[in-house]
Amino acid sequence: MLNVFRIAADFSHLASILILIHSISTTKSTKGISLKTQVLYAIVFITRYLDLVTLNFSSLYNTLMKLFFIGSSGYTIHLMKKHTKSIEGNPDGFQIKWLVGGSAILGLLFNYKLSILEVSWSFSLWLESVAILPQLFMLQKEGQGELLTIHYIFALGLYRALYIPNWFYRYFAENRLDLLSIITGIIQTLLYSDFFYIYYKKVVQTGSFALPQ
Repeated sequence: MLNVFRIAADFSHLASILILIHSISTTKSTKGISLKTQVLYAIVFITRYLDLVTLNFSSLYNTLMKLFFIGSSGYTIHLMKKHTKSIEGNPDGFQIKWLVGGSAILGLLFNYKLSILEVSWSFSLWLESVAILPQLFMLQKEGQGELLTIHYIFALGLYRALYIPNWFYRYFAENRLDLLSIITGIIQTLLYSDFFYIYYKKVVQTGSFALPQ
């Protein structure tokens, strides 16, 4: 059965990645973009889609999306390293080891089955819920950002927000309730809440972006 909410969320996610790649490619700059967030997302996709190694393909659509997210993450990191002239004075100083370590512990504690695939999947959910933090802290530190970068963050947040109606749809249409996805998704959406408000006030209403002092 076609789930329009999931399709919309997936394409919002896809759009966010394309916006980011376009921004880096056209400006030849990584100013305002957190490499650490991109590394975290690469880890998220690799650990979530380990089932590709087992050749357990549920559909062509899912398989292509998984391959795109893994491939585009690697390509984005490559572009960022190519166009980052120097890391001296780089405001991307968030300590991601705590995010990875905490997510690993939560993945081991909260999962549906103690197996490599299930623990890795749970780990990826917890890590994704906080992967945007280095980017948000970097944005806060600089106080402003390029519009394309801001649009990228918005599209990425919209992807997660669209999964909220998706949960309701799956519960009523498929009688499926995935508590891990819901809890981690709520955490991730809450992290974006202030950004959404500022995006509306600054970008939608004025066409520019600067954080309030």
